[in-house]
Amino acid sequence: MIERAERLCQTRGLQFTRLRRDVLAAVAAEHRPLGAYDIAERMSAPGRRVAAVSVYRALDFLTEQGFVHRISSRNAFVSCGHEHGAGAGLVFLICRTCGGIDEMTAPAVESALDQTLAGTGFSPTSRILEVEGECGACRGRADEPNEPDRA
Repeated sequence: MIERAERLCQTRGLQFTRLRRDVLAAVAAEHRPLGAYDIAERMSAPGRRVAAVSVYRALDFLTEQGFVHRISSRNAFVSCGHEHGAGAGLVFLICRTCGGIDEMTAPAVESALDQTLAGTGFSPTSRILEVEGECGACRGRADEPNEPDRA
């Protein structure tokens, strides 16, 4: 992911600073959304405190470039390993049980949304849909029969 970001920044003529790299690495290392303060805490070391405002600036850049996505309902960020096009409609499946997040595109949903937006004249700046529920793995664990108590 870091190599992809470096390559794309170079192609786009953008600076991929150490802070931006470190923030992306911190987000990519987790498999759940992280807030800016969580990221700042992970990046801080004794005698070297990383300010949340610096993390927010890096996250703004990373979001604009499509390297991370903001999960609005959590005010948190996840890394993006996909190379979907700019402006692609994204769907995030958020598990309330384990906190996991799956990212996908949904062409049928995008098509229906395009029709709705065209009818209203509304022009979105982003198209991210968040769906909360329970993932298949957590639902499967809930469906497993419990072992009987042994006395």
